[in-house]
Amino acid sequence: MKQYQLIVIGAGPGGYEAAIRAAQLGLHTALIERRQVGGTCLNRGCIPTKTMLHSAQLYKETAHFELFGLHTENTSFDWAKIHQRKNDVVSKLRSGIEQLIKANKIDFFNTSASILSPHEVQLEQGEETTLYGDNILIATGSVPSRPPIPGLDLPGVVTSDELLDDPSYAQTDSLPKEILIIGGGVIGVEFASVFSSFGCKVTIVEALDRILSTMDREISQNLSMILKKRGVEIHTGAMVERLEQSDGKLVCHFTEKEKPQQISSQQILVAIGRRANTQGLFGNDFSVEMERGHIVTDESFRTSVDSIYAIGDVSAKIQLAHMASAQGICAAHIIAGKVPPINLQAVPGCIYTDPEIASVGLSEDEAKKQGIPVKKGKFIMSGNGRSIIDEQERGFIKVLAHQDTDVILGAQLMCSRATDIVSELSTAIVNGLTVDQLAAVIRPHPTFCEGVTEAVEDVHGMAIHLAPKKR
Repeated sequence: MKQYQLIVIGAGPGGYEAAIRAAQLGLHTALIERRQVGGTCLNRGCIPTKTMLHSAQLYKETAHFELFGLHTENTSFDWAKIHQRKNDVVSKLRSGIEQLIKANKIDFFNTSASILSPHEVQLEQGEETTLYGDNILIATGSVPSRPPIPGLDLPGVVTSDELLDDPSYAQTDSLPKEILIIGGGVIGVEFASVFSSFGCKVTIVEALDRILSTMDREISQNLSMILKKRGVEIHTGAMVERLEQSDGKLVCHFTEKEKPQQISSQQILVAIGRRANTQGLFGNDFSVEMERGHIVTDESFRTSVDSIYAIGDVSAKIQLAHMASAQGICAAHIIAGKVPPINLQAVPGCIYTDPEIASVGLSEDEAKKQGIPVKKGKFIMSGNGRSIIDEQERGFIKVLAHQDTDVILGAQLMCSRATDIVSELSTAIVNGLTVDQLAAVIRPHPTFCEGVTEAVEDVHGMAIHLAPKKR
């Protein structure tokens, strides 16, 4: 039986980062992955989606070329080539991860595995059928949720995994003319942006009272207006009852504000979240404590079995690739007897719509619920020089600070490059910076990040630039 100081199960962002860091810290490490390295994020999630969003954004911008003094005729897109570029990007990044695993002398096993005991992991294939680990780290991620809705198994009803990973969707004529998306969360609105940009008729059916219900209310309202302006139909407070097939189309039956509704569509995307991936993870006579399908861990990522740890989507409430990576690195340090190097309290959330959306720390609603007194500064980005140059949609940057101490507690952004700018606000929160300290920074002109200066100065009513009035 081959022995290791650490066995990592799952080679997604959390797993491969943990394995690499553990090896760098001197631990003899094994990494097990039944599919491709990179996990959902690289192969069926973050990277493929953002690659397609980039193509969609470029295509949408061609409609405004005349405004910039540019001319183009008969602009079109090739769905197969869009998918091919997506595959090329994924392949390039996956190859890089594989090289890192090899360079750090990590033993990699490309097979399924199950945990038999606190220290034993059984492989489905290979000469070494059982491995021994002083410690075991579970990083098996998540899979799309499939609620018990009648008709969910009909042809043409897909999850995000199938939409991004099924070769049949790479055919030129496979882009649907109509798509109905069940779920108005992050996955749903990002795909709505992709398909609407390519001219598809998009409908979102969301059970809660607004899309992006976990985000700042103002962000949710703004994005709803922008999507509707682009032709996306949005139904909120809508409970899906069943899916049927009729006259060659799929029909979604739902109740919206107590009224029966039905909408037909060529394709239906189920995007109502993800659940922990634990199927087949444990042997018949062994397991760790679970709660609502997730693995229960303490602050050190340790499960109910001392030698077994878990990170990422399989255990975390926050299902984000960068959160899993950070947890993986911290877990590796803890297992190696070191102090974790990353502060996990301020986790930025990003949505790659147009305009981009990002948030970190407290929102106004959360501060109110927790009884934390806050004051806010806000800047409408239509007064930002770079936003005007780039003809960006109306957006904003909002900063929340403690009423008494002026310490930055949260930020919400909806503007171009929001997913990049948010890191500056995350840095401020992690280091306990105040409004004045953040305002003391000279930011280059003309840039989108100048909006941060205006927002923090507005906390004290000192903002200089105002949004131009509409004529």
